[in-house]
Amino acid sequence: MSQENVKVARALFEAWNAGDMSAAGEMFDHDVMWRPAEGWPEPGPFVGREAVMRFMGQLRDTWDADALQPIGDFIVAADHVFVRFAWRGVGHGPESNMEFTGVLTVRRNRIVFVEFFWDHAEALETLGLSE
Repeated sequence: MSQENVKVARALFEAWNAGDMSAAGEMFDHDVMWRPAEGWPEPGPFVGREAVMRFMGQLRDTWDADALQPIGDFIVAADHVFVRFAWRGVGHGPESNMEFTGVLTVRRNRIVFVEFFWDHAEALETLGLSE
């Protein structure tokens, strides 16, 4: 099961980088909850696939081009997948080069919860893990 959850997380990154928001949307549970990192301009949480997809669309529209690049391993803990990544964007908005850790909760091959952290150690601590 854990490797299936990693496949789902990797597929979300691939869909984002390919600009395939339809494929990304199919990975989310109907009742998904998305919680941005603390201090993010749109604090959320965003609840439901439609709300999450609207939020993701706004993020995509901020730059002419952007990409998510894992900068660490995908770490599995029960039904959670942790991944540290860089989000780089260029274009009509300010140039972006941010690092986050995302925690995706995957059940029955659907993402049911997504939470982002600026601090990797804090993300791991949410489930009692350490670096």
